[in-house]
Amino acid sequence: MPSKTRICLTLAVALLSLAGLRTAWAQGAEERFPVAVEHAFGTTTIPARPQRVATVAWANHEVPLALGIVPVGFAAANFGDDDGDGVLPWVEERLEELGAETPVLFDEGDGIDFEAVAATRPDVILAAYSGLSRADYDMLSQIAPVIAYPKTPWATNWRDMIRLNSAGLGMEAEGDALIARIEGRIAEAVAAHPQLAGKSAMFVTHLDTTNLSLVSFYTTHDTRVQFFADLGLRSPQSVVAASADGSFSGQVSAERIDAFDDVDILVTYGSRDLFEAMRHDPLISHMPAVRNDALVMLGSDPMGTAANPTPLSIPWVLDDYVARLARAAGPAR
Repeated sequence: MPSKTRICLTLAVALLSLAGLRTAWAQGAEERFPVAVEHAFGTTTIPARPQRVATVAWANHEVPLALGIVPVGFAAANFGDDDGDGVLPWVEERLEELGAETPVLFDEGDGIDFEAVAATRPDVILAAYSGLSRADYDMLSQIAPVIAYPKTPWATNWRDMIRLNSAGLGMEAEGDALIARIEGRIAEAVAAHPQLAGKSAMFVTHLDTTNLSLVSFYTTHDTRVQFFADLGLRSPQSVVAASADGSFSGQVSAERIDAFDDVDILVTYGSRDLFEAMRHDPLISHMPAVRNDALVMLGSDPMGTAANPTPLSIPWVLDDYVARLARAAGPAR
């Protein structure tokens, strides 16, 4: 058996090697700075590797978490949070994986809580997916450098959310690798359901069981609709045409429901009551997707929340969501 001295020496060498690797990584990370990130409000320069990361608005905290960094604070979930603790299940799972406690949660029910953000003393504030106004951006910039959305409020897709926020961390390469891993998972899930290929899908925002006279829907500018393309689906021409003005949602009278005869799958938020109301409505029931029961009904729960794709929610919900879409699409040919 090896002597205790030899074991200690071997352990010491291993620890020194690990320390060397960590030092080399830290030096490499520091060499990436300063970094400059362009966004809708100009260019933000991050002078040094951030030690304290805060995020505001929806899901931006998922990028540092996916990259192994626990933010000092992020926005509390205000939709789809089943247990009411302000943390969605895929975020909770990641915090457990990292052995971390829940950080400070910002209550954004009435807008950004600037005082709470400032109290976390961040070195950078990530907001690549958000609806920041110029005033919001200027106020946050007095606290720390801010990474805002690239062009339009609430229009940043999950890939660009990762790209911009990871750039603000000086981790562009790691961000690209994260995107590649998620794309690989999506490809695997889609490959298992070939019946989705080429089908058209529409995402209806809201239907009132007591009044189905109006149909509201998301356009191709919304991230939920853009996610359909990742899943092998396409937007019907009716929705594409309604997206021409650049808005994120549209609305038509149910009397014009035949405009959506090109919709194969309809996704919406609602209960079984809504499902039955649609099937028996004298106008909406004529829509092929409704007539064929090609419906995916989402609730105000984690599944419904995850239909708006984010870095951690995609792997968490992917198999279930794709399976539901595949059932609505019908059997594979």
